[in-house]
Parts: sequence; structure tokens; C-alpha cells
Amino acid sequence: MKYRSITLAGFMVAVWMTAAAQDIAARSTTEPGSPSVSAAAAGGGPTLQERNPRYHLRRGDSFDLDFGLTPEFNQTVAVQPDGYVALKGVGSLYVEGKTVPELTESLKTAYAKILHDPVIAISLKDFEKPYFIASGQVGKPGKYDLRGDLTVTEAVAIAGGFDDKSKHSQVVLFRPLPGGGFEAKLVNVKKLLADRNMSEDLQIQPGDLLYVPQNAFSKIKPFLPTSGVSAYLGPGIL
Repeated sequence: MKYRSITLAGFMVAVWMTAAAQDIAARSTTEPGSPSVSAAAAGGGPTLQERNPRYHLRRGDSFDLDFGLTPEFNQTVAVQPDGYVALKGVGSLYVEGKTVPELTESLKTAYAKILHDPVIAISLKDFEKPYFIASGQVGKPGKYDLRGDLTVTEAVAIAGGFDDKSKHSQVVLFRPLPGGGFEAKLVNVKKLLADRNMSEDLQIQPGDLLYVPQNAFSKIKPFLPTSGVSAYLGPGIL
């Protein structure tokens, strides 16, 4: 009877976890105001891959403007808390979220009202260093500098690796969207490593949040009568 009760408990937990994951995915894609979730999170191919992304301006950043033909307009400006900058001669301009090439075009358009064919060079002066955040069931949750190319599995390793409560098969990569909210992608790290196929090991980008959830067994372990019963819960629990 003891063997049968533990097996049934494991089966019920597995069913509950599957249903809960499906419910969360469904609500994330249908509820108004919910962070957007990519189609890939429901089982499609990777959608978050982007090599060498450009830096997007954030509030508090500052940069130098060099006008090659009209140096009297040279200036250093800072992105204000509302996302605007104050510019000599043309007033305020919203710049938050723009890349340097996009900002250059916006500035040329703005200054074309008072200058003929303005030549403008932009140099970032003070800006937020690229970073990613690792949270959940990793050895050392926290904020880490992002230097060079980095994948999900490498980011987990930098954050201390998985702990004994982590669910390797449902790691979530949240990526901030320019207009607010997040795009989410489920990464089955357990399968990637087992198959020795890292083609879907997503690249980390600045501002990404990596979340490793807790596995079902660690949630119910304190209530189990004996140790060593994880074998009854099946491979899908971790």
C-alpha cells in the first residue's frame, strides 16, 4: 500500500504541474495587459535570437553631440526621467529606447528646421553597462555584467549553476520589450544537455531576466514519509 500511495502522489503532482504550466501559458497569451509570450514558448522554434544587438538609450544616460559644421551647437545632454532630452535651439526630443543610429536620424530631422543638412556625431558618455539578472533556483541569484556573447546555459553557470531544487526543463528567459512588458521563452536546458544539441541555447541580451523555477519534488519532499522516492515521480518533474 505504501508503494502505491507514493506512486499515485507522484502521478498527481506531475498532472498538476502540467496543467498549471498550460494554464499559465494560456493566460499569458490571452489576458489583456499580460506580458507578451512568444509562440515559441508554446513549442515552436526560437524567436529571441538576435546577434550583436544595438544599445538602446535609457533614462539617466548622457551623450555628447558634435556638430562638425556648426560647433556652437555642440553639447552634452542627459536623458531625463521622462525619456526626453533638452537640445539647444530645438527644444525637447523623446529619445528613450532609441539606438545611436536612430537617434542620429531623429536629431538630423529636428535640427534640419534651423540648419541646412546638419552633420552630427554622437558619443555615449555615461550609460548603463550591459547586464542580465538570474533569479530563482540558482546557486547565486543576482545581477551580472554581460560581457560578450553569452547563452542561457552559460548564464546559469555564471550564476552558480542549478541548485537541488531547480526545474531544469522549464527555465524561462524574459526579455523586456521597447514598449513595456516582456517576451518570454521556455528553455528546456535538461533536454539541450541530454541531446548534446545547443542550437536552441538562446543568446542573452542586455536587460534579460533568467528565471529557474522550483521543481515539484522539492515542494512535496518535506511531506513525504521516506527519502529516496524521487524515482516514482518520473523524469518530467525535474
